[in-house]
Formats: sequence, C-alpha cells, structure tokens
Amino acid sequence: QGYDVIMTNSYSMQLYRQQGWLATVTAAEVPNLRHIDPQWLTRDTGVAGYGVPYFWGTLGIAYRSDLVSKPLTRWVDLYDPPPELHGRIAMIANTRELIGMALRARGHSVNSADPQALAEARELLLRQKPHVKTYSCLSLSKESALVKGEVWAAQMYSGDVLMLQEHDPNIRYAVPEEGTNIWIDVWGVSTLSTKKAAAFQFIDYLNIPEQAARNALFVHYATPNRAADKLLPASHHEDPVIHPPADVVQRSERFEMLPPRVMRAWNALFAEILN
Repeated sequence: QGYDVIMTNSYSMQLYRQQGWLATVTAAEVPNLRHIDPQWLTRDTGVAGYGVPYFWGTLGIAYRSDLVSKPLTRWVDLYDPPPELHGRIAMIANTRELIGMALRARGHSVNSADPQALAEARELLLRQKPHVKTYSCLSLSKESALVKGEVWAAQMYSGDVLMLQEHDPNIRYAVPEEGTNIWIDVWGVSTLSTKKAAAFQFIDYLNIPEQAARNALFVHYATPNRAADKLLPASHHEDPVIHPPADVVQRSERFEMLPPRVMRAWNALFAEILN
C-alpha cells in the first residue's frame, strides 16, 4: 500500500502475482513494451503480462588485484577464504544470493530444496562468517570500502563492479567457475496504485530507446530493450562483464520461486548467519 511503481527481480514476480499485488501490463499502457526482447518476457514465470524487464546481469566476485595474492576465480575462494582475506570480505545481505552461491560452491543448484544440500551450505556459511567484515551492498562511490582497501573481496553484481572500476582500475570481476545466477530486474505497477496512468507513463519513458540506452551506459548493464541495444557502442556489447560469453551463460542458473517450506528453511539459515 502506498506504492505506485515496483521494481523487483523476475523470480519474485510470480509471488507478487499470486498475492494480487501487480496490475496487468500491456502495450496499450506501455507502448514501448514492443521494444523488449520477447525472450525476457517468457523465460521467467510471472513476468509476461505483469512486468517490463529493465536490466540484466550476473552475480560474481569483485576483488582488489593489487592486494590479493592470486585471482579469485571460484565461489569457494570467497566462502572458504585464505587467511589474507580474514575480515576483508563483503557479502550481499540477501537470502537467495548469500545461500544460493554457497550451494553452488558445493556443487548444488541455486534452487536446491534438498535438506542435505542446505546443511552443506550452512556449514560453509558458518565457517566463512568470522572472515566477513560486512553483510551489505557496498557503496559505488569513491568512498566504497573496496576502493579504500577496507574490503579486498566482495560478492557483487556485474555492472556495480564496472562502476567501481571508474574509481580504481585494480578492481576486478570474476564469474566463478562453479557458475552463478543470471538475474533480471523488472518494473511493475501496484494494483493499489491510485496513479496507474502516471506509473505506466514512467515505465514507458524508461523504455524510449534513447533513454534506455543512456541508462544502460550509466549503470553498465545489458538492456533487454532491442531498440536501445542497437544504439549502444561496440565497447558495451564487447565487454564480457556486461555481456557474458556463452560458456558463462551455460554454467549459470536463474533463481526460481521456492516452495514455502523451503523458503522458511532458507530464511532461518539467513537469520542465523546475520545474527
């Protein structure tokens, strides 16, 4: 209640739809919906008809190449770190990202409902906890802990790392060998909004090709807007952080909505780690 426009991830869209929180979205309300690549509307349950994809990217490891003794190329490098990273790690305070990648580090799906797999993730997270300086998203300014050297390694989203590289070129990004999550942010409109016309107009504005292209360049993420993508320079298309190569896509997964009983177990573990 009180919200007009909602931004969420694709796997949460299904839950929001089930709860009746999202108004339907069609080309009548958002004419620039025609520019969205259809694959991003259909690849995740819950998006088509209720959401407008905005940006997509990967989750990986950011690290200071001038401070660590060797590149961090696996999730286990972050979850079971060497002594030099003690107290110098930042992890995202999000249930799916934190636990999902611990599962991946142990060779399981990021959507695993297996209690034994979750037990393995718990053991790994508890072992990592003393090494973690903060469970939070780092600032993307020159005051970032990664830029200042207070943090040497962090779980981060691809485009955020590129923004930090503008402040320090020693910051590197790796999609771990075990694979990762490919995510997409999606706009929606609340069913309780009293300003639906303005909300749809705002989302439509963001999908004017020229505007969507400017936004993609600013945040360093890939756009699902095909008309906007054609306006972007070759440097944007050729950057493997923004557009991961085929082998990265093949070994990665998308988060899916988990059954309530599984999410209760995940949430209990998340609370245990953060408390």
